Amino acid sequence: MRIGPHLIGSPVVLAPMAGVTDRPFRLLARRLGAGLAASEMTSSNPATWSTAKSRLRTDHRGEPDPRMVQIAGGDPASLAEAARVNVAAGAAIIDINMGCPCKKVCNKAAGSALLRDEELVARILDAVVRAVDVPVTLKLRTGWSREARNGVRIAKLAEDAGIQALAVHGRTRADMFEGAAEHATTAAIVQSVKIPVIANGDVATPAQARAVLEATGAAAVMVGRAAQGNPWIFREIAHYLSTGDTLAPPTTAEVREVLTEHLEALYGFYGQAVGLRVARKHIGWYCAAHPGATAFRTAVMTVTSAAEQLMLTRRFFSELVDAERAA
Repeated sequence: MRIGPHLIGSPVVLAPMAGVTDRPFRLLARRLGAGLAASEMTSSNPATWSTAKSRLRTDHRGEPDPRMVQIAGGDPASLAEAARVNVAAGAAIIDINMGCPCKKVCNKAAGSALLRDEELVARILDAVVRAVDVPVTLKLRTGWSREARNGVRIAKLAEDAGIQALAVHGRTRADMFEGAAEHATTAAIVQSVKIPVIANGDVATPAQARAVLEATGAAAVMVGRAAQGNPWIFREIAHYLSTGDTLAPPTTAEVREVLTEHLEALYGFYGQAVGLRVARKHIGWYCAAHPGATAFRTAVMTVTSAAEQLMLTRRFFSELVDAERAA
């Protein structure tokens, strides 16, 4: 898949997820096989740009190229300026969010709420593409509701405006994350445009990834929630797509080492106090499938120091490793 001048080496990309795809997670995903890893959604409101949270969201130090930043908002001029600011800070690809279904975003006429106003969509796309000299991409849903699926029309508007790739989540805004994703609309979009399309929604296994690619003709798949606590999914899907063979899952020892590395990166990125809080959800995701997870999770969520959190986590997985070796 090519996005502007960038050849993306893997057909599996990480979906931007607020509160999840920070720099430590993006680096881990890229190391384990993700071809792209976009930043968390960044507001186009200039009043937020100087906040500590926004500065962290736009911190891409050490990330491999191409660095991809997702922006969100509902005003063409503000989004164009946000694109310029992020390109000046090192973004190599700008992604526009028209897929987020959350009320907090949609109530500000941003995210997937924009799909209700095709004229505004066209003005936003034109403004952002004209504002920067790097590729601009678009993340969208299939429509506002099942009765108002307009993904194909939006895709054509995007291509006409100069958008260079699309990521399509196979649900409407009204669907939120409920029910099964439908990829028929994505397939119709692939047929209607010449730019690359990335299929998103219910891609949780290598077999599902191949099925979605075959059903849609998309150039790549995008993985979101299935990567939480399972960053190995990127190498597993990429390997399966290229060889047809299934990789063995990570060993418990590898989970321990990767999670330890992830926690240390979170403490370094956020500072120990904030990093400890951010780490809790990741620990819960990583340990969910392992014996004794419920009791461990209850214990580790109450600690108040990063050192103790790390120690308890290493001990939990080390005990699992020892039990496996003794079995």
